Amino acid sequence: MDSTEGTPAPCCTGPRPTGAPPPRETARPAVPGLHPLPHEQRTLAGGAFAMGDAFAEGYPADGELPVHTVTLSSFAIDTTTVTNAHFARFVRATGHVTDAERAGSSAVFHAYALAAPADVLGRSPAAPWWLEVRGADWRRPYGPLSGVDGLDDHPVVHVSLRDALAYCAWTGRALPTEAQWEYAARGGLSGARYAWGDELTPGGAHRCHVFQGAFPAAPTGADGWFATAPVRAFPPNGFGLYDMAGNVWEWCADGFDPTWYARSPRRDPRCPPTDAPDARHVLRGGSYLCHPSYCNRYRVSARTATTADSFSGNCGFRTTSRAHL
Repeated sequence: MDSTEGTPAPCCTGPRPTGAPPPRETARPAVPGLHPLPHEQRTLAGGAFAMGDAFAEGYPADGELPVHTVTLSSFAIDTTTVTNAHFARFVRATGHVTDAERAGSSAVFHAYALAAPADVLGRSPAAPWWLEVRGADWRRPYGPLSGVDGLDDHPVVHVSLRDALAYCAWTGRALPTEAQWEYAARGGLSGARYAWGDELTPGGAHRCHVFQGAFPAAPTGADGWFATAPVRAFPPNGFGLYDMAGNVWEWCADGFDPTWYARSPRRDPRCPPTDAPDARHVLRGGSYLCHPSYCNRYRVSARTATTADSFSGNCGFRTTSRAHL
């Protein structure tokens, strides 16, 4: 798929593995609110802000326009994405089995795959840099020859929307709405292109972890990292939040509709997901595979979407909770 024609670029999230399971309930009933994990959060007072692409730079099919005023109630949001350490505690306590584990394979960027040739099951026809790798999951993010030892503070990946919701239920939290996510990402800046301003590398400094080099060849790692980076590797935005651009895509609570902004409520909006098997859900923030030549979606207004049972090596999430002001 060619992003220049307005369709979501497949570099954003990996293709759904051919063996992925159908929609299902979580592996074990979750008990909301009884298992809070020590997430650092910031409480945001809410208020009105201009949501959408002030520069009209987005792909038309992504639906970043029109810019519209949204008013939000107060809420609290994690300062970082959920890490491998957080997710491991959840799995140990619940026995949760992720969709990627059930499928037996997941999408891994070609330059990072750590697997025997027999475990590389194929390439995406539309995006051959995505490999379907047997045994790739949150514990083995690059394939069966990898692991997460030493990566406790890296974002968990290979999680589907249902995996993220199961985690939220167990911790008594929620996924951010798309409006909450963008308000938080802007960090108090009005109409900015990025979470820190309008320049990608102000003064030559890297402010987020995205792809450096000629995509999709092996990246140069000019910002110091190749695949995922630690969740606090780059400076926070004005609200003290990290990685609101790059590193990993983040699931939101909203269903995806490219026409939503023209008709959404102006107070605490959330686009309701549908029950259709191919219904797509919003992800925000971009990832370590985003590059201006192909997927310019690390801008603060940028959106992408995929189905609830999709997962890949660059998809994670962060959580929100009701604010206590």
